[in-house]
Amino acid sequence: MSAVMLDSQVPQPPQTPLRRVSAWFFRHPTLTLFSLLAVPMAWMVVVYLGSLSALLAQSFFRLDGFTGRIVREFGLSTYEQLFTAANIDIVVRTTVMAAAVTVAGALIAFPLAYYTARFAPPRLKTFLYLAVLLPLWSSYLVRVYTWKIILAQEGIITWVFDLLGLRGILDGILAIPGIGGPSLSFSYLGMFLVFVYIWLPYMVLPIMTALERVPNSLVEASSDLGARPRYTFRRIILPLAFPGVVAGSIFTFSLTLGDYIIPQVIGNSSFFIGQVVYAQQGTAGNIPLAAAFTVVPVVIMLVYLLIARRLGAFNAL
Repeated sequence: MSAVMLDSQVPQPPQTPLRRVSAWFFRHPTLTLFSLLAVPMAWMVVVYLGSLSALLAQSFFRLDGFTGRIVREFGLSTYEQLFTAANIDIVVRTTVMAAAVTVAGALIAFPLAYYTARFAPPRLKTFLYLAVLLPLWSSYLVRVYTWKIILAQEGIITWVFDLLGLRGILDGILAIPGIGGPSLSFSYLGMFLVFVYIWLPYMVLPIMTALERVPNSLVEASSDLGARPRYTFRRIILPLAFPGVVAGSIFTFSLTLGDYIIPQVIGNSSFFIGQVVYAQQGTAGNIPLAAAFTVVPVVIMLVYLLIARRLGAFNAL
């Protein structure tokens, strides 16, 4: 009885308009969620999906060869240009480079991530994390141009080969058709090395996350049941960490697929998809062809993401 009397004597806070609004949202949680998501969802629909829709619409227009103006009539003539031999070669070249960078990144990143996640002591683990993240703190352009100097004819790599008396090996590699060139800074091999370096952190971090989620109890149970370390790695650790590899491959593959700066700074005169889009919407002014070329990596990534989803990659993001 006394407790009830004390509660009745406690002064109630004044019902200000802000408190009434707060109480109303508290009684309507669905509307609260909608109001919180309305602005970001509107931004996503209008800016992101709207720009993709505009891009897709532009790809069905064509450029008048005589006047140089865009003819805004629905048609597939621009997409027919994609199936010329030169444009198919550009798509294949870009896709092969993206796949090679992804595979190489996975082969380099997995041992580093495996050691960092499961064996490195705390201080060394922190140092390795910083070592992986540190390049991301510097400018992308600075890193690319630095590699151009490193790979140049007068760069440190050529100097090391000369110092060790192995210049003939380097010249032999550069003489290989398809990957070589006058120097590493004007070759597909040099471009490949720069791509792997630039996107490697995006492969390492998802694999680290996936490996840290592997329960130690499963590894210990496998050992207690007599399994050798190699068998435990192959049948337990690798399957559980594989979604992290696929998640990292999403980043490396898509970023390589759309990059135009590295092929422009490093490598020879052969075009990649990103360079074609940049050139067509810039100096050439062929917006429909640039939009059609942009649809190609979008379609490739949609297929890639569907495959990655079936492999459980999104669980490791």
